[in-house]
Formats: sequence, structure tokens, C-alpha cells
Amino acid sequence: MITGVLDDLRAESGVLDDLVADADWSLPTPAAGWTIAHQISHLRWTDRIAALAARDPGAFAEALESATGDLVDEGAREPVTLDEWRASREELAAALLAVPPGAKVPWFGPPMSPTSMATARLMETWAHGQDVADALGVVREPTRRLRHVAHIAVRAFGYAFLVNGLPVPDEPVRVELTGPGGEQWAWGPEEAADRITGPALDFCLLATQRRHRDDLAVTATGPTASAWLPIAQAFAGPPGPGRERS
Repeated sequence: MITGVLDDLRAESGVLDDLVADADWSLPTPAAGWTIAHQISHLRWTDRIAALAARDPGAFAEALESATGDLVDEGAREPVTLDEWRASREELAAALLAVPPGAKVPWFGPPMSPTSMATARLMETWAHGQDVADALGVVREPTRRLRHVAHIAVRAFGYAFLVNGLPVPDEPVRVELTGPGGEQWAWGPEEAADRITGPALDFCLLATQRRHRDDLAVTATGPTASAWLPIAQAFAGPPGPGRERS
């Protein structure tokens, strides 16, 4: 299973690689204070720290304990070349494939299986790729790989409430999304009264905080779904500020 996710991660990385290969990396992106160079440096840094977590959980824990500043922001400000990012992607893939069966990889949020870590890296690559695409004025073609992004957002349902200091609801939510080719993707009990529906692209843009909810065609029905949608996030760490309405 992980090999298929890694293949999709390579494909998603390849799309972004093509975007930045001949781009001006000094261009600002919608992420405040971040240029294209910061976006690529962040992805390279995260690949490397994830590879460390997979190879040596103890060293990963020590890196977190010894940190004196914002690791993520500092990592995004390290100089990076395209070749270095490409190398970090392969380093991560090799590290995840070498994780013993049944073992979890520690992370900034809950520990994850290697497959879930690869899914998370795909989500981040797609999300930061959206920032780069926006900076360049490029509209990317949605692909079936969005299912990975949507899946990790759905799996993070309880986490989204916890990081916002809210109790996790007991009521299930049915998520029904329309994929890029018109296919239907669904999570949660079919009989659930609470539902979230809409295009998969819009749900992914919302859960990665790349668009404001009012600019997207995602609908919540029921109190639990309505409480979740504004705080949905597909990433580990504290909730971000989101994006302004266009």
C-alpha cells in the first residue's frame, strides 16, 4: 500500500518541480512572508525531519527537545536548491520503506504509520504547491491524488477539535465529495445525519487553509458537521489563520 502512496507523492512532487524549475524563487506567495524559495525550503526541511523520525525516533525527539525557536519557520529559511529538494524526497521515500512492519513514525501530532506519513507529505506538497501556483498565476489540473488530501483531513476530524480546545463530538459525520472526474468519494456512516458535501477540490482547499470557506462550494448539514467545517485541517500543529475572502 505504501508503494502506491509514494508513487502518488512522487507524481505530486513532480508537478511542483515542473512549476518551480524555471520560476523566480524570490516571488512572494499567499503565505505571509514566504516566497517560492521558502515554500521549497520548507518542503525540503520537512522531508528531512520526517526521514529522521522514520530512521531514528530518538534523534527526532532530541531535535524537538533541543529546538530553541520555531523549527518550521527556521527550516523554511534555510537556503535550498532544486537538487537538494529532489534528494530529500528520495531520502524520505527510502526511510519510510525501511520502517519495520507495524511500527509508527513519531511526528509533531500523533504518531503515524509510514503510509500515513507518506499521505501527509503528499498533502503538504499539494498545499504548498497551491501557494506556488497562486504566486505564478497558474491553475493546476485537479487529479485523483486529491483523495489522499481529503482522506487525511477526514481522519483528522477529532484532532481538529482538540487543537482548537473543543470537545470531540460523538456524532459521526458523513463526507461525500465529487472527485475531478465526477466520481464520488465518501467517508463515514451512510446513515449519519450530519454531512459535508461538495467538490473534492474545494474541501481540500478548505482543509489545507488555502481558500476561505465563503469562496468554496462545500456544504455542512447538521450541528456537528457545521462545527467541524470552519476548523477542519489536514495538517499537524496549531490551527492556522486561514486565508482572507477573495
